[in-house]
Order: sequence, then structure tokens, then C-alpha cells
Amino acid sequence: MTIETQADVEALKSIGKIVAETLKLMMSEAKAGMTTKELDEIGRSFLELHHAKSAPKYCYNFPGTTCISINEDIAHGIPNDYVIKDGDMINIDVSAELNGYFADTGSSFVV
Repeated sequence: MTIETQADVEALKSIGKIVAETLKLMMSEAKAGMTTKELDEIGRSFLELHHAKSAPKYCYNFPGTTCISINEDIAHGIPNDYVIKDGDMINIDVSAELNGYFADTGSSFVV
């Protein structure tokens, strides 16, 4: 995409803020005992609240809203019934679309 107008900049800032806040929320809510599917649901609900669409689901029919990888899985993990444990390394990738504009962010952390 080529940014051509101030409106493009503002639209990218808007979706960028949404994906950043989604990631931040998911990281704060990740707890031992919950499944990666439950964590993904938190991301789905937040994106929907802000009228954003999951880019992996929207573009590729990915089975999750976000990508959640655990331990040795490096990226693009599919949320499932895996129960998160203390000491697990989690990588969350959030990518979303709003009004034709896309943003992506991710982070890794230890529970």
C-alpha cells in the first residue's frame, strides 16, 4: 500500500491502535489454566467491539482470530484446547483490517 493522503495515515493509525490494544489486552489476560482458544476469544471480542476483522480469518480463512504459538512453536499457531501452564512461552500475533486498512503486531512473553 502506498500512503497518499492524511486520511490514509489516520486510518492506519486507527487500525494500528486497535491491534496494539488487542495484543495488550490478550497479554494481560493470559493465565495458566486457560486454553489458547479462550485467549483467542478475548482477542476476537475486542476486535469485533472495534468493528475490525481478523486479517488471517478474513484473508485466508484461518481457524483462529489471532495466531497463538506456545513454546517451540515459532509462529502462526492455531488457537485450540491447549491449556496454558506457568512457564509457557507464548507468542501472540494480532493482524486485523478496518475499512480496507491493515495492521499487524505481535509479542512473546512467559506466563
